[in-house]
Amino acid sequence: MKIVQAVPGDAGEILTVQRAAYVAEAQLYGDPFIPPLVESLAQVRKAVETGVALKAVEDSRLVGAVRGRLSGSTCRVGRLVVVPDLQGRGVGTALLTALHERLPQAEAFDLFTGHLSEGNLRLYHRLGYRETRRERMDDHLTLVHLRRTRPAPQG
Repeated sequence: MKIVQAVPGDAGEILTVQRAAYVAEAQLYGDPFIPPLVESLAQVRKAVETGVALKAVEDSRLVGAVRGRLSGSTCRVGRLVVVPDLQGRGVGTALLTALHERLPQAEAFDLFTGHLSEGNLRLYHRLGYRETRRERMDDHLTLVHLRRTRPAPQG
């Protein structure tokens, strides 16, 4: 598997993987209209053009993607997606690790996930993310905000 920079022409494949990956989340929260499922192709293309977007490719298949956007010295991480048949096999870890390495100027990485998304929370904790706050959205969803700070240089 290779992790490389996504290009605007990848937007359609990224959107397809995104929708497949987020179906389980929509079912978990009982909401088929979560933002990743209703995002348009134009919105994905714009995100790829204006931020950092990485894709995981195995043979010629796009198997995952992640986005990052710098805001000052903080990278806002979004839309970490992995094709359902490869979830739990290290693709998400590889994508987030590559994003951390791609943005050495970022002092922190912020992201959020739903409170019921146990697999996501385990992954983020394993990669050094710590919960910063919870935000209740409605009766069925509380967002868990997490942050990973870059270790201080040794020496």
